[in-house]
Amino acid sequence: MLALRPNCECCDRDLPPESGEAMICTFECTFCAQCVSTVLHGACPNCGGGFMHRPVRPAAMLAKYPASTKRILKAEGCGPAEAARGNP
Repeated sequence: MLALRPNCECCDRDLPPESGEAMICTFECTFCAQCVSTVLHGACPNCGGGFMHRPVRPAAMLAKYPASTKRILKAEGCGPAEAARGNP
């Protein structure tokens, strides 16, 4: 089950569970659509993979399976992945 992380790892923008702006890679690294297109240029800085829109969990399921509250922010900043740097 997806954790539905609460923020963009690049700019720290809030990405609530119902956000259509949340993008994830296969490791569930979470970024906003703006950072994915303008800063990361479609490549995850953690694994080098691509992104897709994060699905929205239905409200009834969100009550039963809440979104994560753990915020993750790249301390070193973020930029396009030139090569995968290992598992996130």
